[in-house]
Amino acid sequence: MSEQNIQEELKVAKRKSAKPMLWIAMISMVMFFAGLTSAYVVSMNREDWITFDLPQAFYVSTVLIVLSSVALFFSQKLLKKDNLQGSFILLLLTLVLGLGFVLYQYIGFNELKDAGLYFTGPESTVSTSFIIGITFMHVLHLLAGVIVLLVVIYNHFKKKYSSADMLGFELGAIFWHFVDVLWIYLFFFFYFIR
Repeated sequence: MSEQNIQEELKVAKRKSAKPMLWIAMISMVMFFAGLTSAYVVSMNREDWITFDLPQAFYVSTVLIVLSSVALFFSQKLLKKDNLQGSFILLLLTLVLGLGFVLYQYIGFNELKDAGLYFTGPESTVSTSFIIGITFMHVLHLLAGVIVLLVVIYNHFKKKYSSADMLGFELGAIFWHFVDVLWIYLFFFFYFIR
């Protein structure tokens, strides 16, 4: 077997294993957040549990992350039609909206602090610790998504994607949409379960 054939077989194997590996990673993240939200529900029975409204910035951040997924969806559609310029512009918009999400999460943390709700310390409560902790863990996952988006943007800029070769783009899009859906779940969880 020639060196070129071996390289081709390795590429095929990598392509076949990439999406299943991503799905396994995402399933482990779902289990992580399921554990955190389950602990939240169990802790609601504590006598020192308090309820409060979510920061207004969390509503804005939710809209921003949903719009980022919509932009990424249309970016992928344009890439499938080999409209590289349009796809790239929407990919950049996805990044800007994602960074806007992070900014509004930060603003939301400050809104909680301004309301006297802290993550730790003598003035903290179990409920605020849970909400801030879980939200912060999601922001860390989203920052990983931003890094993925930056890699996808770089590869797109270098014209490594086309309608015939979209695997890297697809993997990045799957992860980004996953982080979006995860936030929507967390937002509605916090909104309805107090």
